[in-house]
Amino acid sequence: MFRIIVFLISHGLAMTAGVALGIYLLPILIAPDGPSDADVAKVSDRAIFSAQFSRDLPGSDFLHWGEGELSISARRISFDGELSPGPDYRLYLTPRMAFDEEEFLAMKDESAYIGNIDSFDNFILVVPENIDPARYSAAVVWCESFGEFITAAAYK
Repeated sequence: MFRIIVFLISHGLAMTAGVALGIYLLPILIAPDGPSDADVAKVSDRAIFSAQFSRDLPGSDFLHWGEGELSISARRISFDGELSPGPDYRLYLTPRMAFDEEEFLAMKDESAYIGNIDSFDNFILVVPENIDPARYSAAVVWCESFGEFITAAAYK
């Protein structure tokens, strides 16, 4: 009986570790390459606003962070930097700066969804026609699948 219990516990732990590792590694393995620095520079040259994502926000931690420069023009948003790997990242423009999950969730309904972020080094997103970035003040990277705050930056 003792052997069966040890067997079930050890194999259960190994399976749990494998699933957790798979959840973490899968986005890294399937992520496309980000745009080149030159492509990001073309968009950032036309920027109306810019902001810095930082690792040291209260809502960020060692698994959920972003670091680099966000450039916002009327029709495109580019990011030159690095995001922690994870699934289902999305960029939102928000009416004010959010420093953690609670603050973002309190204003998510007022925020503008820009698009999915598929790469962890650099990205370029097209701003939807019905969204004016000048009406917002900050940007948030959010993990939709797990409801996790990744990073944010104020641009106004």
